[in-house]
Amino acid sequence: MSANSFGTLFKLTSFGESHGKAVGGIIEGVLPHTPIDEVFIQSELNRRRPGQSAITTPRDEADKVEFLSGIFEGKATGTPIGFLIWNKDQRSKDYGNIADVYRPSHADYTYQSKYGIRDYRGGGRSSARETIARVVAGAIAKLMLKQQGISIQAFTSTVGPIELDKNYSELDLANAESNIVRCPDKATADRMIDYIDRVRKDKDSVGGIISCVIKNTPVGLGDPVFGKLHATLGQAMLSINAVKGFDYGLGFGATKLKGSEHNDAFYMEGDRVRTTTNYSGGIQGGISNGEDIYFNVAFKPIATILKEQNTVNKAGEEISSTTQGRHDPCVLPRAVPIVEAMAAITIMDHLLMNKMYQ
Repeated sequence: MSANSFGTLFKLTSFGESHGKAVGGIIEGVLPHTPIDEVFIQSELNRRRPGQSAITTPRDEADKVEFLSGIFEGKATGTPIGFLIWNKDQRSKDYGNIADVYRPSHADYTYQSKYGIRDYRGGGRSSARETIARVVAGAIAKLMLKQQGISIQAFTSTVGPIELDKNYSELDLANAESNIVRCPDKATADRMIDYIDRVRKDKDSVGGIISCVIKNTPVGLGDPVFGKLHATLGQAMLSINAVKGFDYGLGFGATKLKGSEHNDAFYMEGDRVRTTTNYSGGIQGGISNGEDIYFNVAFKPIATILKEQNTVNKAGEEISSTTQGRHDPCVLPRAVPIVEAMAAITIMDHLLMNKMYQ
């Protein structure tokens, strides 16, 4: 199996399965002398970890990261940073009943068809537990971006039919961490939480949208033709488990406007070129223009539900099956730090590549 790495100069290579001994990774491109704040990195993992609340899976994993290399006296040495997160709370027996069953909308059938073998315990490599390695790399990328004054904030903007009807500029995005669904508007968050809880009690799942804002990026990130910044961000987001769509700026909303309505007019603010609107989402021609970069990531309802469903087994027999185990009724709250992590990795990678032109 290839394609286990993401990035060019700032690169993460991850390994591990949901019910294996550990998940881990190797991070390349961390500049020497970068302060490695392990408390901050652990706090990012804690945002992603299971068992946070009643609307997430009750699986109890401490998700404590153990660094193996590339750090000396609290700073990066410039060599590859290796790390592990040991899996502690697996219940592989919960998956015994689906060892030969293709769960609807899972990777079971495609993995079996492609490789002739699959780890049925929690999905193996296709499990969202793989994303824990991304959060570690993303946390380190965030530490590097902080030195450049660049910030990244994601939040839940839609859960099922419930939408946050305010522009991000009207909100204090830091408030997203004040509630368990990670929506920066309390009234909307309360409605989302209630809806997820009702879905959970019905043994079902629900999807939604995570929005993300990147502030203070310099002009010039991204390369034409195939290295466009929004294309790399799209690849990063679409590589996350359960993601079904990505748009940036006004996105599909731009299709409803005329060019005269959608164009971002330029003006001068001192010696800096600015835009009066930001329908482009901070990216024009695939290159950042210095305005806020903002985008949306659509997540499907997770496929693992506790209802009986029709499916097929390895013998080609049509059967009904019920999944057991501990699962999220809505992946969005735990996916917020994953979206931030992949955005941070992408921006840091482009920053390093941009130095080649300076």
